Amino acid sequence: MDYRQLLVDAGRSMLRRGLTVGTWGNVSVRDAETGNIYITPSGMNYDTCCCDDMVVYDADGNPVKGDRAPSIEKNLHISVYRARRDVNAVVHTHPLYSTVFAVTGESIPPITDDFVQSVGKTVSCAEYALPGTEALAENAVRALGSSNAVILTSHGTVCVGPSLESAMKVVDVVEKTAAIAIFAKLFGSVREIPDHDIAAMQEFVRTKYGQRPSGTQ
Repeated sequence: MDYRQLLVDAGRSMLRRGLTVGTWGNVSVRDAETGNIYITPSGMNYDTCCCDDMVVYDADGNPVKGDRAPSIEKNLHISVYRARRDVNAVVHTHPLYSTVFAVTGESIPPITDDFVQSVGKTVSCAEYALPGTEALAENAVRALGSSNAVILTSHGTVCVGPSLESAMKVVDVVEKTAAIAIFAKLFGSVREIPDHDIAAMQEFVRTKYGQRPSGTQ
């Protein structure tokens, strides 16, 4: 698998879909076999980036391949991988609607079925820290917990998954749910899905949803 091309395509998709502007945001993937982490470079235009611009690090954060400076959030990505063995992709975006929650310090509540199935019970706001710092990485990992997304206060959103495709799906669901919550609040309060229903839906997704291997019940 060409992980570098995956990052090139993801960066362009992020920009095209309005999930960031300019050169902000960053994406990484982890090779589950080697533990190597592939990450987008710092401050480069997604439209003109190529595979050779991607940077590779080992699990300890030592450079393996690439001449470019990595994203300033390299430590954030590596910290997530260290904390979450189930995660092999991290996508950091600067989208519109979920950043509304980032500047208010509010969490995105569990208000839609697809949100609780793919993201978790809630998306919390991490304590504020300056971009690119160890403090930001620590705060983000702490607030992420076992969820698949976290809000960086006054900054943006970080979404994770076992693959880049699944992490990008989380990006879409988080942004859609943030928009729904904002519009719903114009009408009044929003209804949060009860904990027991969240647990039931998450169990359903783990055990019954989607196609199953031939011969299984």
